[in-house]
Amino acid sequence: MYNIKSLKSPRGRTELFEEEIEIEPLASVANLVDVMLVFSVALMIAIVSFLQVPSLFQNKDYTVITNPGQPDMEIIVKEGQDIKHYEATTATGSGYGELLGQAYRLPDGRVVYVPSNKEKK
Repeated sequence: MYNIKSLKSPRGRTELFEEEIEIEPLASVANLVDVMLVFSVALMIAIVSFLQVPSLFQNKDYTVITNPGQPDMEIIVKEGQDIKHYEATTATGSGYGELLGQAYRLPDGRVVYVPSNKEKK
């Protein structure tokens, strides 16, 4: 056991629990790096969930259209494991095909597709 009288300083305080602690200036930097790492991981998770990227890993087929009707419109189509990305261009397409129907834009902004009445041969 310690002798309490021998541990007293000249000022009358006991030095039993007083130890000299070395202060390392880089210790706070290490803590700051840990905080930045946690923040960056949380930010990446928030961005992924906001952009609904997890749906890319599901087995559902879907189509995503961004900026419809604008010059920078993009279409992403996922069918099974295949993901296709299309970008709008100002070029006019040409070729052969058949009329499938007509699309009408209603005053409230909705688009209605009306199939053609032609029977397939």
